Amino acid sequence: MKSEKLACSYTPASENLFRRFAIRIGAGLAFICLSAVFAAGTVQAEEATESAQGIAAVVNDQIVSRYDLEQRVKLIMVTSGIPNTPENVSRIEGQVLRGLVDEALERQEAKRLEIKVEQTEIDKQLEGIAKRAGMSMEQIDAFLKENDVSKSSLVNQIYADIAWNKVVGQQFGPLVTVGEQEIDEILKRLKDEADQPRYLVSEILLTFDTPAQEQEILGGAHRLADQIRQGAPFPAVAQQFSQSPSAANGGDIGWVHLSQLPRDVAPVVEQMGIGATSDPIKTLNGLYIVQLRNKQSGLGADPMQDEWTLAHVLLPLSPDAPPALVERRAAEAMKFAQEFKSCDDLNTQVKAYVGGVAQAPRTVTFGKLDQRLQEALSKSKPGGVTPPIRSNQGMEMVAICGHKAVNAEMPTREAIEDNLYAQQLSMMARRYLRDLRRDAVVEMR
Repeated sequence: MKSEKLACSYTPASENLFRRFAIRIGAGLAFICLSAVFAAGTVQAEEATESAQGIAAVVNDQIVSRYDLEQRVKLIMVTSGIPNTPENVSRIEGQVLRGLVDEALERQEAKRLEIKVEQTEIDKQLEGIAKRAGMSMEQIDAFLKENDVSKSSLVNQIYADIAWNKVVGQQFGPLVTVGEQEIDEILKRLKDEADQPRYLVSEILLTFDTPAQEQEILGGAHRLADQIRQGAPFPAVAQQFSQSPSAANGGDIGWVHLSQLPRDVAPVVEQMGIGATSDPIKTLNGLYIVQLRNKQSGLGADPMQDEWTLAHVLLPLSPDAPPALVERRAAEAMKFAQEFKSCDDLNTQVKAYVGGVAQAPRTVTFGKLDQRLQEALSKSKPGGVTPPIRSNQGMEMVAICGHKAVNAEMPTREAIEDNLYAQQLSMMARRYLRDLRRDAVVEMR
């Protein structure tokens, strides 16, 4: 049963845990990172600093400090690609504060229901993310320090997510049901539309509770769309701001037919060009921003399911290296890329450069990669190397060891059931949080 599955692992809701943590470790690491990573720590109050910074909000007598707000804004700036300017900070500060208020309500509800989060649960989630990212905790610690982001602030956020996932699972997991008829209807529709165009779409969903909030959120949505068009990565913005379950995947909802999209979104997508980002679209669920990444007729090949075998290559260089050394290292990276032939003797090739290291090749699904890495791979071939990127660690590249094309297939009944279950649970969670907001005493300072 789905409720049993949720009670054990909180699978559908646990995607929230990953959605907010797609950190950009310098300009290059975001490009090559296969997933987000954070180091575990204990949940701590930074009382002295918070007192000095003042109060941003009071939520049922619980304080959200200016320090909390400033830390979260810093995190969002470095993860979303939005330029860290005073103007942009003032534009997103209100929305960030609402997120912190929601987290406070989530923690309070978990406490009321006597739901606890163990440190081992936080560690387990982080270890899984770190493993997929192929990064060390030392690199993460360095990034946090360089960007003046408090580790305890991040851990508090993870704590709130896990606690809320448990709340939702306990309160609604047993109530969600997916009927066989629902699955049959979706399978029939997909078969009937097999020869119709499919669209590769990413989404951002922003919800609101009142007409006054709608106008405020609409203004913020327009600003987010503008930032994306100016170069902010859509996946990073989605992970930080979207309230849809797809935020866990950077807003990626995969290949869909128009009939699978919200009624007001479908005609917009149908008219969009590949690579375009829409203006905010009002629907019954909230405001959507969508990006059309590709389009094809019928099922055919599905590049998002293709399997790529990749290896991360690093030529180390300190962040404060002099320009002459950076230039020389960049030339070495270009030389490596030009001379690279295959991954069979990758370690031998990289050891020709002082300090050069290469991770063991690993096979990954294209659709699960960072969108910027997807774009680079789309322009490359097996036996090649992505363009070198300068990061805080040095010159980084991804060696392409292999590529296996996969044809699209009809989703299984279990996949359809999981998707419908996650959608229903997400809708219930949004309503639950809306009710908590309505009943709460919240004072914004």
